[in-house]
Amino acid sequence: MKRPSLSPFDLMLPAAVLLLVAVGVLFIYSAGLDTGSARSSGAWIRQLVWAATGVALMLFLTFFNLATLRTYALGIYAGNLLLIVVTLLFGREVNGARAWLGIGELGVQPSEFMKITTILFLGVYFTGIGNGIRELPRFLLGLLIILVPMGLVMLQPDLGTALVFIPIFLGMAFIAGAEARHLAFLLAAGLAAVMLVAVPVVLTAMQRGGAVLGLIGDPTFLAYVLAAAAAVTGLAVLGWRWTKRRHFYWIAWTGAGWNILQSVTAIGSGGLFGKGWLQGTQSQLQYLPQQSTDFIFSILAEEWGFLGGVFVLGLFLVILLRGLSVVWGSREDYSLLTGTGILAMLFFHVLVNIGMAMGIMPITGIPLMLLSYGGSSLWTALAGAGILMNINRRRHRY
Repeated sequence: MKRPSLSPFDLMLPAAVLLLVAVGVLFIYSAGLDTGSARSSGAWIRQLVWAATGVALMLFLTFFNLATLRTYALGIYAGNLLLIVVTLLFGREVNGARAWLGIGELGVQPSEFMKITTILFLGVYFTGIGNGIRELPRFLLGLLIILVPMGLVMLQPDLGTALVFIPIFLGMAFIAGAEARHLAFLLAAGLAAVMLVAVPVVLTAMQRGGAVLGLIGDPTFLAYVLAAAAAVTGLAVLGWRWTKRRHFYWIAWTGAGWNILQSVTAIGSGGLFGKGWLQGTQSQLQYLPQQSTDFIFSILAEEWGFLGGVFVLGLFLVILLRGLSVVWGSREDYSLLTGTGILAMLFFHVLVNIGMAMGIMPITGIPLMLLSYGGSSLWTALAGAGILMNINRRRHRY
């Protein structure tokens, strides 16, 4: 029996993962720094704890028997669904979504773990039916495996997390050999859903042009727009809190425009080399909401510039390319399918989050995996990395 290879090439995947985690901690510290008191929010310390435990989980899954995960995939999937139901009933509400279970600041987000558990069970199902995936009833039964968690997550409501299940299913179903017409129909339905989410962004873009485009470049006009957006959003939030009338809630959503403007401003102001770590204006003055979670790429681009953004994207590219090499070289259908699901999940998170930060994608609340603040998202990404490393070990054995 050939022992697992430990060549430098085989270490590319974990090295890229750990570098991204380290970069994430650096910018979570930057995002939480109060320039007035020179004190940090302490979020970076919690992220370090989650990173340490997450790396332990990654190593555990690297050497764990993948066949055992396959055997208990249905039970793990069902247990995670139950956790989401419990969250809907008794969970803590944060930013309008009842998606957290825990006490005080300590909590987990079961919907994040649902991504990995769904991949594991969907891999079992597709492996079991083989060429039967070409039959519409079996294809639809596989689709039901993602529709159940999607529906529960939508009830929280958390649209961004719910959308992640679609590329996971599309990628795994394609590799499993599904009919092209079935996948095309599902892809069209998914794109329609995304377009519905993007309507506010599209309408805003349609209004730009001509004289309007010229005004956007005027600093005085832009300052008035930002002030008006902030005032309207603030009054709307207060109105909703005091009266609980829904029209105030929807008015407050116009504040998404403020987030996009601040994010694009941060990215653009970074230039080629950036302003330097801890020197960003948007980040240090707390102009950008959720800057340690949804918009962490924005503060990274402001402080490290274009080159810093390319560096981070390069690390993600290493993970995706190395992951594709690992998955494609796998000798087992189950490993091929689960690895594909993990890569589809990661790719979708990177695409949507960075697109959102650049103002070309709608704001859906999807974190940038491995960088954004949050234990559940970090553990999910590191668990996925561990499974990919496990597949890599197994493919080097005869």
